[in-house]
Amino acid sequence: MSTERAAEITTLISIGELARRSGVASSALRFYEERGLIQSIRPVALESGKPRSSRRMYAKDVLRRVSFIRVAQIVGLSLDEIQQALATLPQQRTPGKQDWERLSRSWQPLIQERIDTLTKLRDQLSSCIGCGCLSLKSCALYNPGDLAGLRGSGARYLMGDSSKTVLAENRIKKK
Repeated sequence: MSTERAAEITTLISIGELARRSGVASSALRFYEERGLIQSIRPVALESGKPRSSRRMYAKDVLRRVSFIRVAQIVGLSLDEIQQALATLPQQRTPGKQDWERLSRSWQPLIQERIDTLTKLRDQLSSCIGCGCLSLKSCALYNPGDLAGLRGSGARYLMGDSSKTVLAENRIKKK
């Protein structure tokens, strides 16, 4: 057995080990594999060339992919977005630092947008958000008569509209 082949075999981990180390259920790992997000390896017996086992085995670098998938899901990315990003990584070799840096740079604007939205939500949730409920005393000042609703549905002030703009537009329309 070649040293290279022996090293490859010892770097494989079982689906159970991958689940344990990543904190992701085996069923989710199978689902990720069905979606093409990760790939398993079915080892063969070196002497006969026949499959040694039907167990799913994974290269250790799959642990990083699974961790990446979980973090991407936590920040709100869809599996389709994650799959598109992972498709840009090499399948023939373990992705290197430059591959991961390139991928993370492409997501920075999206992640920053989500951070900004969450920050705005955190800072404005206790005040008028322009949703039309008019349940807070401040709504009478910032969204009188639900003027923000004229711009569309939803929490308009959390979506980027400002009460100053809404009130100014209403003043212009009244003239």
